[in-house]
Amino acid sequence: MKNILKIEDLHVSIDGKEILKGVNLEVGEGEIHAIMGPNGTGKSTLAYAIMGKPNYKITKGKILFKGEDITNLPPFKRARMGIFLGFQYPEEIDGVSLENFLRTSYNSLNGSDVSIIQFRKMLLEKMKILEMDIPFLTRYVNVNFSGGEKKRSEILQMAILKPSLSILDEPDSGLDIDALRIVADGIKKMREPDMSVIIITHYQRILHYIEPDFVHVIIDGKILLSGGKELAKELEEKGYDWIREANGRKENGRII
Repeated sequence: MKNILKIEDLHVSIDGKEILKGVNLEVGEGEIHAIMGPNGTGKSTLAYAIMGKPNYKITKGKILFKGEDITNLPPFKRARMGIFLGFQYPEEIDGVSLENFLRTSYNSLNGSDVSIIQFRKMLLEKMKILEMDIPFLTRYVNVNFSGGEKKRSEILQMAILKPSLSILDEPDSGLDIDALRIVADGIKKMREPDMSVIIITHYQRILHYIEPDFVHVIIDGKILLSGGKELAKELEEKGYDWIREANGRKENGRII
């Protein structure tokens, strides 16, 4: 299986502070990868670096997408190439309805001008899977949305835009068990067979619903351990300290 994403010795700094300290990662076409680790260890930084967020400075290494070096490309070009980022905390866009936002994004990405009627039909099919009501479309993007509604809105965007690589930053954050089930089910049902997915999560619970092909653990800005789905279960039982200990991640005699 060919790689769609290859990250080589990636170092990323924010405001002069190094967060990622040499990340290597390969994602094959159609694979699901889970990135796990304690809070503040670089998981979200990796997502933003792949997407090209401006203040995330790549000081060393490179990012290859579909064989092309995208390390210095702006975010909009990465999006047009087929990279999608679902945010942990999606921004509100007051005055712009969700339907208009999605239709504009779809037309811009595909260089088309699909009619409102055609687009509405496409939307309704996918909204049914996510258990979203029609009035949802007229609401302003993420304004007064609940946590579950924001996550479903992100997954709806993914389904409409059909990226080659979807990066989902903590899609389970702030969700109760019912909302988690709906979001996870939506990801599974609306993911294209050849779509690669990176799920960034602190906990294992979403992986009960979405089975990853590979699990990677980031600690102190590096991927210290990779494995199969069984690694996520081991982390749920044992936490992260054993990985720190095995890799000698200590400071002043304490495990960090």
